[in-house]
Amino acid sequence: MLEQDSKRDGKRSWAETLRVYIEVPTLRMFALGFSAGLPLMLVLGTLSFWLREAGIQRATIGYLSWVGLAYGFKWVWAPLIDRLPIPLLTRWLGRRRSWLLVAQLAIVAGLIGMALHDPRLSLEPVVWCALLVAFGSATQDIALDALRIESADADRQAALAAAYQTGYRLAMIWAGAGVLWLAAGAETAGTTAYQHGAWRTAYLIMAVSMAIGIVTVLFSKEPVPIVLPKAKNLGEWLQSALIGPFADFFRRYRWQAVLLLALIALYRISDVVMGIMANPFYVDMGYTKVEVATVSKIYGVIMTLAGAFVGGAMSMRIGVMRVLMLGAVLSAASNLLFSWLAGHGHDVNALILVISADNLSSGIASAAFIAYLSSLTSVNYSATQYALFSSVMLLLPKFLAGYSGVYVDRFGYGNFFTATALLGVPVVILVALASRMHAARDRAQAMQAAQAAQK
Repeated sequence: MLEQDSKRDGKRSWAETLRVYIEVPTLRMFALGFSAGLPLMLVLGTLSFWLREAGIQRATIGYLSWVGLAYGFKWVWAPLIDRLPIPLLTRWLGRRRSWLLVAQLAIVAGLIGMALHDPRLSLEPVVWCALLVAFGSATQDIALDALRIESADADRQAALAAAYQTGYRLAMIWAGAGVLWLAAGAETAGTTAYQHGAWRTAYLIMAVSMAIGIVTVLFSKEPVPIVLPKAKNLGEWLQSALIGPFADFFRRYRWQAVLLLALIALYRISDVVMGIMANPFYVDMGYTKVEVATVSKIYGVIMTLAGAFVGGAMSMRIGVMRVLMLGAVLSAASNLLFSWLAGHGHDVNALILVISADNLSSGIASAAFIAYLSSLTSVNYSATQYALFSSVMLLLPKFLAGYSGVYVDRFGYGNFFTATALLGVPVVILVALASRMHAARDRAQAMQAAQAAQK
């Protein structure tokens, strides 16, 4: 009876809502989410802990976070991944899976290179290998986002986003807590001095862990390919592959595209800018590898998973825009707790409290934001348009994050975390404006549909 009522009022029952999480496309996205989360954490998260322990200065660590700008410029080569086949491999695996496999192999090569070089003795090779991992990871993201969008209809995108986030966050446990535990376990007993051999062992194991994504790609089903018109010459190909995706977005939203791009550019700015200094903060506050692994990298990720499922379910029940607003407010406010922790001192219980609030907020915001970005794409240009959105999301935050170490050196951790919270204020305003814009568009489309029906 309740299920019939839910169908009449246009809403899913809770049973229908939860059933989507055990469908094949959702489970596949869970495994591929793991493959996506592993390299990102190893070059933009755990690496900063490793470098700080090796004695690298905070300012240098901040600048090295610009390796993450590879994710911000992935829209440059996204059109190639959207249209260009890989000889032999694409015929065997299909367009999406062939690019996924190539990207994953690049990630494995980069992780092995990072493991074999000691940043204390020679930092440059570590940076180049990290760039290879970041480039491979960004390429994987392009193909993976397209595969996700093409694997299910718009109604299921929030669930796919939640499954992706779950796999992604589990990878963060392994690439965060797992690396710290492995490194701690591989250290020579009786000494607290920095030991590169321990980190080498941990990163080599991470390279092997990418087998989860590789196996999933090899045994997954390629989504039904979108039939694209064949280009008669190079000019037509450039028009369809490079110009078409961007022209399509601006044609659909016109001047409102500027508002949407501003929202995308700023939505995760509080979290991204703060996150670069989180691991150096833990080291400088005296937290051990085991404490950080247990609280931040495991318990914290569990809270993020809870937030991702709550955000995905709430998006399907009450709408993406409302959850987007909730995530914006919570993400900015939770950074103030880190400012309090900076003045409170070394306290594991206080760290648990702060991590709980911050990661729950991040999970809610991430699930809603991924679903929102997916809703803005056109199926004909899914890879390129989603790459554009996710790139715009990272460019400004990653650029500002590069100066985070300099800011901390000058003003301290407390002021830094407070400043990152204030960065979230414009986001709340932009979400409110975007909500009004979408509501007005929906009303206009409904009115046009009603007028067409009367004719």
